Amino acid sequence: MSTTHDSHPSTVDKTTGVSTTGHEWDGIQELNNPLPRWWLWVWYATIVWAVIYWILYPSWPLISSATPGILGWNSRSSVAVQIDDLKALRAESAAKLADASLQQIEQTPALLDLARAQGRVAFADNCAPCHGSGAGGAVGYPNLNDDDWLWGGTLAQINQTINYGARSGDTEAHQGNMPAFGRDGILTRADISAVADYVRTLSGLQQPGADQAKGKALFAANCAACHGDEGKGNIELGAPNLTDGIWLYGSDKETIMTGIYNGRGNVMPAWHTRLDPTTIKALTVYVHSLGGGR
Repeated sequence: MSTTHDSHPSTVDKTTGVSTTGHEWDGIQELNNPLPRWWLWVWYATIVWAVIYWILYPSWPLISSATPGILGWNSRSSVAVQIDDLKALRAESAAKLADASLQQIEQTPALLDLARAQGRVAFADNCAPCHGSGAGGAVGYPNLNDDDWLWGGTLAQINQTINYGARSGDTEAHQGNMPAFGRDGILTRADISAVADYVRTLSGLQQPGADQAKGKALFAANCAACHGDEGKGNIELGAPNLTDGIWLYGSDKETIMTGIYNGRGNVMPAWHTRLDPTTIKALTVYVHSLGGGR
């Protein structure tokens, strides 16, 4: 089916007595009726509103900014005012949180609820990119829900770690790197293979055909100083427990050999330069309450 459009001189429609526009579609002529008055007034009102908005609020773009408007309002300042209002609303509770010790916070239900709520938000904003939104960690980033801690899981130890980080460059940060036994020529690849086989057996992982005696001797001579004679780790040095079956980078032999060859030493930032003390307190309590805190 096709539609035809023709143009004719304007005439008067016999039925309605209204002039036509001269346009016709399939024999139907377009009447030249005026627009509804209510529609016109709405349209005029939107024009007036637009002009008023241009005068009062930021609107017209400039080279590096925009016209400020005579009210001087902008969304950034509005958010800042809302944040200040929220801080004022929470000032009394925040002051109590700031004055209380970590132990007092955990023993006071109202303060504990406040710390958890504030800590959860701070964690999502600052810690989740590495540790995950649920604090479950990832390869190279510890799971904070279990009871396996490189630097200790007490309130004081967690607070120390959050404040100053690990290998962050801060003088108070946790220090200590795992040596690069292969890259620095301390052990041969054959030695590293034997040590990796032995390390796997510490958590019940077997490596058929491995020279366990050689691996154990090499471990005692090179690794026990940090990980302990039995491989149970040392939180003072950040040396992980090798007997619990929890692996930060993976338990396969290739991954273990890579770690022994190149060493390990991830960095955690020092948060005391970025977050206020009360927020760090809240973060400490939140992390401690995830399930793995001691």
